[in-house]
Amino acid sequence: MTTMTPSSSSVFAHVPPYPGDPILSLMEAFQQDARADKVSLSIGLYFDEQGRLPVLDCVRQAAQALSQNAVPCGYLPIEGIAPYRQLVQDLVFGADHEAVRAQRIATIQSLGGSGALKVGADFIKRYFPDAEIWLSDPTWENHLAIFEGAGLRTHSYPYYDAATGGLRFDAMMDTLRGIPSGSVVLLHASCHNPTGVDLSREQWQQLIPVIVERGLIPFVDMAYQGFGDGLDEDAWSVRALAEAGAQAFVANSFSKNFSLYGERVGGLSVVCNDATTAANVLGQLKATVRRNYSSPPTQGARLVQQVLQSPELSAQWAGELAEMRGRIKDMRARLHHALHERFGERRDFGFLLTQRGMFSYTGITEPQVHRLRVEHGVYLIRSGRMCMSGLSRANVQHVADAIAHVLG
Repeated sequence: MTTMTPSSSSVFAHVPPYPGDPILSLMEAFQQDARADKVSLSIGLYFDEQGRLPVLDCVRQAAQALSQNAVPCGYLPIEGIAPYRQLVQDLVFGADHEAVRAQRIATIQSLGGSGALKVGADFIKRYFPDAEIWLSDPTWENHLAIFEGAGLRTHSYPYYDAATGGLRFDAMMDTLRGIPSGSVVLLHASCHNPTGVDLSREQWQQLIPVIVERGLIPFVDMAYQGFGDGLDEDAWSVRALAEAGAQAFVANSFSKNFSLYGERVGGLSVVCNDATTAANVLGQLKATVRRNYSSPPTQGARLVQQVLQSPELSAQWAGELAEMRGRIKDMRARLHHALHERFGERRDFGFLLTQRGMFSYTGITEPQVHRLRVEHGVYLIRSGRMCMSGLSRANVQHVADAIAHVLG
């Protein structure tokens, strides 16, 4: 028998090094930057006016209530906490929505929004093996990694218009009218990542009949509910899809709107035709979870449940979320004003006011992004996407001056 020694060739020698996640690598560089006026506008985190991750008051109160009634931390059911899952349905679809009342939605507790996407992708690969998925151009980079990692073939449909900072809606509709029936279409409910460009309600009303009539399967990513116009307003597209008879996947996350990033709290809901089908789908979602991570974590879901089931805490959360939303809109307005002061009519920054949510596609090129970082300590990702919540009253003028310097 041959015994492997340390000098033997490694069986893992063919494994290449991981290049690292570009956004997380950028954050590491930011942490090492010694400049006092550095500004992080890269990673998708909500920061308060002092540049800190907030702990919401409603979450703090929920944690205090839970600590006074400690329970054993055993394994949760595969699908997650039952009351939490019902509260997810109520929040995403509305408690009075016909699909909720008819019990034709299968919902599991997931490991944040990314976990919901992954479980959904695995489910699609198993039960729709020939389906291919269409993603907006551009979309969040991890969408591509998750769906391709599940073995699905991906395509893109037209979305962002670089010339206007808006939406290529006609081209998007033409493409979706022509793709095969049974295709999966990844849509952003609101606050599109990375562009901040959303469909209007009127555009959704044109898109939804095409989805239903063409037999397409929408997969809606709703990671930012409440950061656009409000909790109900940002869920309008999801509810309209269900009302129109679309059978759909919906991934939602509480990372941003509860500031619970590290707790990994989210949900995956599948809208079905009837309760019997929903029960079958729920069973197979459970099987998908069991093959993956067995069961979800406890603490974050209990915090969200504690808030959503309390009328007082729920109202307080909505108020705190409105303050977060309002601060982002204020930062958009302040940056727009500062840039308009510098450029006048020579360059139009109106897209900062029409794009919504935490992100904005600025049109700043990769070489200009590099100059912003090296010369001014202003960190954007290479696509020029800006996380608006990294702005504050203290740094917005510095950012505007830096942008003006590199744009010339």
